[in-house]
Amino acid sequence: MLLAQVEAFLAIARSGSMHEAATRISVGQPAITARIQALEAELGASLFVRTPRGMRLTEAGLAFLPYADRAAEAIRDGAELVAEVDRGFAGELVLGAAPAVSAYVLPEVLARFSRERPGVRLKVRTAHSEDVIEMVARGEVRLGVVREYRDARVEIQPLYDDELLIVARPDLPGFTLGTVGGSGMRDTRLIVFARTSAYYDLTDGLLRQAGVPSRSVMEVDNIEAAKRMAERGLGLALLPSTAVADALAAGTLRKIDVEGFRARELHDRVVLVRRFGSDRAGGQADAIDALCTLLHEIPDLIPGARRIPAAER
Repeated sequence: MLLAQVEAFLAIARSGSMHEAATRISVGQPAITARIQALEAELGASLFVRTPRGMRLTEAGLAFLPYADRAAEAIRDGAELVAEVDRGFAGELVLGAAPAVSAYVLPEVLARFSRERPGVRLKVRTAHSEDVIEMVARGEVRLGVVREYRDARVEIQPLYDDELLIVARPDLPGFTLGTVGGSGMRDTRLIVFARTSAYYDLTDGLLRQAGVPSRSVMEVDNIEAAKRMAERGLGLALLPSTAVADALAAGTLRKIDVEGFRARELHDRVVLVRRFGSDRAGGQADAIDALCTLLHEIPDLIPGARRIPAAER
């Protein structure tokens, strides 16, 4: 059964005239007659009878009419959706992100994107930065937002710096002034995330320079756990600024300055990755460009995200 046959059937059913129906769908009368004959042959029933007043639906035609209407409507809806996808206002967009980005940065960015393009279905896959880059390189996700990691298969665009801060509960004994010497941390647990992290060795070196005893360090396997432990007063935590910005604003955590600890030197640089030459044209290029624009605005949108100096971009 062809769409042209269904359109011919509906045109005749609505107009009651073979001639008028042919005019409506811009075909000759022999062509519309042939379409109806082919449709009746496929259905095995007559759909119309000729009367002095024109074409009238048979019982079979009346039974078929609502199904033909729904079929035509479904085709129209599909055509409209294809047009929306082509303009970047519909379809599915898959994004990969490192855990800290997915938890503390993307919610605000994607909320703004969804308000602008409510027809686009968003899917976020969270994984370690190296794994996200693999997914981008294989085409499993369109974009990735990860800590800086060089790979010749993907294009990298710097987005923001996420400074690492030492934070503690405001009333944690010995740290109520917000500044302490490294030796003053001797009996206080420091919660860090985590030995497998790319900045663990740098963290450990800076803490040693500041005189922080290594035995005071406790590792956890996710940022949110370290944050909650610090808020409960279990120790100090070394965490990305985007993860603790809300807690610092609410007063459940405070920043601790450790003498000799060069905190400004310690940060994660977060980048956007995409395959070279991909998504520059075609179906969702416009939607992808719109999302990339929002991602580059992260330093203005997300508390704790630090703008990268122009000389380092």
